Amino acid sequence: MLRAHAHQVLNDATIPELPGAYHGKVRDNYDLPDGRRIIIATDRISAFDRILAAIPFKGQVLTQTARFWFEATADICPNHVLDYPDPNVVVGRRLDILPVEIVVRDYLAGTTGTSILTLYKTGARQMYGVTLPDGLKPNQRLPEPIITPTTKAFDGGHDEPLSPEEILDKGLLTAEQWETLSRYAFALFARGQAMAAERGLILVDTKYEFGLDPEGRIVLADEIHTPDSSRYWFAEGYEAAFEAGGRPPSFDKDFVRSWVADRCDPYKDPIPEIPAELILETAAVYVRAFEMITAKAFEPPAPDEPILQRIRRNLAAYF
Repeated sequence: MLRAHAHQVLNDATIPELPGAYHGKVRDNYDLPDGRRIIIATDRISAFDRILAAIPFKGQVLTQTARFWFEATADICPNHVLDYPDPNVVVGRRLDILPVEIVVRDYLAGTTGTSILTLYKTGARQMYGVTLPDGLKPNQRLPEPIITPTTKAFDGGHDEPLSPEEILDKGLLTAEQWETLSRYAFALFARGQAMAAERGLILVDTKYEFGLDPEGRIVLADEIHTPDSSRYWFAEGYEAAFEAGGRPPSFDKDFVRSWVADRCDPYKDPIPEIPAELILETAAVYVRAFEMITAKAFEPPAPDEPILQRIRRNLAAYF
């Protein structure tokens, strides 16, 4: 299936007939005059602040995985979704995105400078307004889930860690907004963990993005519990890996990132041509992730119609 559809990738979703264009690293967005936003997930894969390649099915997997979770959590909090006119497209309410990104974590894991494992290894025990006990090992489950909020860098800057006190002191959120965000985030995460466990998966951590609608309600935006916004481990194999001090088995999508980093300075050098087999391996991981997370069979696009042509046809009513 992968080889038959390897030529079907959505590198670019420029549609001149749609207004208010904004092209992100992965998604192409269009703002309609009536307050709706059309979000098209391309197959672009981004790392090192640049686009590395296009992975077949990636945009469809992310859109449909998020759809699965938006529908499964609609009773917990409102979300931005209005319609799904195409497998790669969601139409949502345009929101004023809140300046705090919410990450919920239940394990001592992560590799970035703001991850709790990185900070813990430096000797830090107080972080993000919480205190972690001594003696935790990498990838160990925490005593209870925690929220690790960061600033939302709208201008391409770096996210910075925040505590609840700093969020309120800086006026980033009101006390009521912070209480609502926290309640929503913990409830969404608990639902995600419970449903993931039924599928043999551990939802380790995830990020949420919220915004305000015109009525001032807090609304869940962006994506939810996708393999790009969340860390999943396979439950089978976790204990053995943890006891051995190794990394638990997971959906490893970093083939392309690692391959590039091993061959050049990706922040300065030209990106070498990435082998087709590596692209297909990554596509296979995304498809497997979709099928395991949702317990649904992945439906590939029709082989005889380019993806952008299909999207244009399905969005014609919005022109």
